[in-house]
Amino acid sequence: MNDDPGSTNGPAHRSWWDRLGHMFSGEPRNRDELIEELRSAQTNGLLSADTLTMVEGAIKVTELDVDDVMVPRAQIVMLSAEAPLADILAVVVESGHSRFPVHGEDKDEILGILLAKDLLKFFGSTEPFDIRANLRPAVMIPESMRLNVLLDEFRRSRNHMALVVNEYGGVAGLISIEDVLEEIVGEIDDEHDDEVEPQLMHAQPNGDWQVSALTLIEDFNELAGAAYSDEEYDTVGGMVTSEFGHLPEVGEEVAIGDYLFHVTQADDRRVQQFRVVRQD
Repeated sequence: MNDDPGSTNGPAHRSWWDRLGHMFSGEPRNRDELIEELRSAQTNGLLSADTLTMVEGAIKVTELDVDDVMVPRAQIVMLSAEAPLADILAVVVESGHSRFPVHGEDKDEILGILLAKDLLKFFGSTEPFDIRANLRPAVMIPESMRLNVLLDEFRRSRNHMALVVNEYGGVAGLISIEDVLEEIVGEIDDEHDDEVEPQLMHAQPNGDWQVSALTLIEDFNELAGAAYSDEEYDTVGGMVTSEFGHLPEVGEEVAIGDYLFHVTQADDRRVQQFRVVRQD
């Protein structure tokens, strides 16, 4: 028996494995204790920092629901089934995505998923374009689904994306297999991702804010010192549009709490930008 304290087979080394083995073989304990043991293993050189990060991410995935990481409805790039091919191609090229939900009369009527690669056969072709004939089935999942359950569903069904629906059947968001994996391994960039994440809020010299409608309420609160709830709406645009009670036009404004939201950019489908003034 080797009792050399410097040996990897010595008592000190075995004691850590004994403790870890006991945790798995005995009655389940809380996850905080498991993570503490894993971090101790990393400190002792038994796990690399990257491995520890992935293990912690895998544990965290079992505790998160789909609505914790989904892309909110306001940020989904959707295509209308009535759009001409030229408009669809423009959206596909500009976004750089590979899969697009296609809707009917409104964005809650999801007809299917269009893959960008399925458009290639129409280049240089005289064949009439029928978007409905090229759609793949859309996977619809509830907001409350656990991420680890969704990951297993993605693996079994070989789907890469799902639409998230709320309790009323409306589209609440979108989630891809990449979104789930990023919770485990960290951010995954591809050639279409910007090197620097675009800034959605800009402080003005006079103390006002220029705010994109896509700004998360949580981010707005942090930067502007506000305290708006994000339980019902994820983005500033969703919150403000709800306060108006209609799709606002450029020039309209509304006061919410301590701030005045003045619409500076909008189109016939959505509001895009505000000038936000704190009211003292």
